[in-house]
Amino acid sequence: MRLSFVGWVERWAPAALRARLVRFAAIGDSIVTGRDDRAVAQRMALTAFAIRIVSAVIAYLSQVLLARWMGDFEYGVYVVVWVGAVIIGGLACLGIQTAVVRFVPEYAARNELALLRGIVLGSRAHGLATATLIAAIGLVGIALFRDQIASYYVMPLYLAAICLPMLAIGEIQDGLARGFNWADLALWPTFIIRPVLIIAFTFLAIEFGAVADATTAMAAAIVATYLTSLLQMGALAYRTRKVVAPGVRHYRSMTWIAVAFPIFLVEGFFNLLTNVDILIVGQLRAPEEVAVYFATVKTLALVHFVYFAVRAATMQRFSQYYVSGDRARFEATVRDSLHWTFWPSVAAVLVLLVCGRFLLSMFGESFVSGFPLIFIFAIGLIVRASIGPAESILTMAGEQRICAAVYAGTFLVNLILNYSLIPHFGLAGAATATSLALMLETLAVYLAVRWRLNLRCSIVHVIGRRGTIAMVPRREEGA
Repeated sequence: MRLSFVGWVERWAPAALRARLVRFAAIGDSIVTGRDDRAVAQRMALTAFAIRIVSAVIAYLSQVLLARWMGDFEYGVYVVVWVGAVIIGGLACLGIQTAVVRFVPEYAARNELALLRGIVLGSRAHGLATATLIAAIGLVGIALFRDQIASYYVMPLYLAAICLPMLAIGEIQDGLARGFNWADLALWPTFIIRPVLIIAFTFLAIEFGAVADATTAMAAAIVATYLTSLLQMGALAYRTRKVVAPGVRHYRSMTWIAVAFPIFLVEGFFNLLTNVDILIVGQLRAPEEVAVYFATVKTLALVHFVYFAVRAATMQRFSQYYVSGDRARFEATVRDSLHWTFWPSVAAVLVLLVCGRFLLSMFGESFVSGFPLIFIFAIGLIVRASIGPAESILTMAGEQRICAAVYAGTFLVNLILNYSLIPHFGLAGAATATSLALMLETLAVYLAVRWRLNLRCSIVHVIGRRGTIAMVPRREEGA
């Protein structure tokens, strides 16, 4: 018989601490065994965060190995091309990868199984078609303009284009798995299996005589991405058959596109906002500097993973409660998401400020020069964490257009700041531009949630107003 946390505390904890520890043990039991929506969301957040912690270690070690195998220059080339491929792979889905997170629980809650079957298949067909078209356009573009592209980028770019269709399929399958509350299937393939395979295939290629350069790493990335996406596809099909009986499929393509397109703008501008600094550094600075900058960004990944874990756990809850009109649970989930995002993010930033120099030194001695950038990034990240996954609240509540407008404006500001500051201040200018853009985004998203959803979505309000986030009108005197 399994012993609960409460039982363990009552049996083994010192008598002086028992009364205090029982309360925390009860919370642990609720998270591990509870069947209510809040417990499920907490389990999913913890699962997502645990997977992202493991993946952070794997991804970090893989980047360290790649940097040491290839050297600063080739590693910098690989970084620019791979980041660009991942961004375009997400954009190629045209927003359907996030729309499915909204539609899957909605159709399941309404028992609209024909539409549920339709979106499971149709979303991937949509992503494969659009990504293949974009990849073909990219291949033609590289061939036409290769004389204007630095020679060391040409072959990696060709390989990146080949990788796009499976990157898009992986993005959509992640969204489908999140919609079904399968956190492991949503996160393991992309964040653990794929990076492990990339590093394994790169190592094998070098061992068998391949040159340790960006082309070799991109070839390994192609094989790893295709294999991971196909394995995830099989696992998703197996699980789906268990919860959705075979039957007729209905497609509402125009409805899906109408919802997905504003999300595409949101996701597109968000991805550009969070990665444009790397791309501009790659354009304006030498590959060696790109390598240092990217290593610093990867060192900060732990903070981003907190936000991602909470977002993955709560997006479908926001949609479910908002569609059903359950305002109390909707607001409770918002409050939880603020706590789950802010406090772990603060802890992660403090750890990185203490250990950042050592972590960067693992890439090589030249990478330690990126340590001061961590302090600049930390300001923007803490401010951003103060509103939790607020843009997901807007998206799941059907306010994609406002969210897209916010990100479009912030992206343009970030673009201007990067091009203005990098030539004068180098990597510090890029970090400052990104941090300022994050703070602007935070303010804009907070105001949008307050205006459209009548919520004070900020950790400040949760702490200072006894957890009240709803904007309830004051009563008239004497009422």
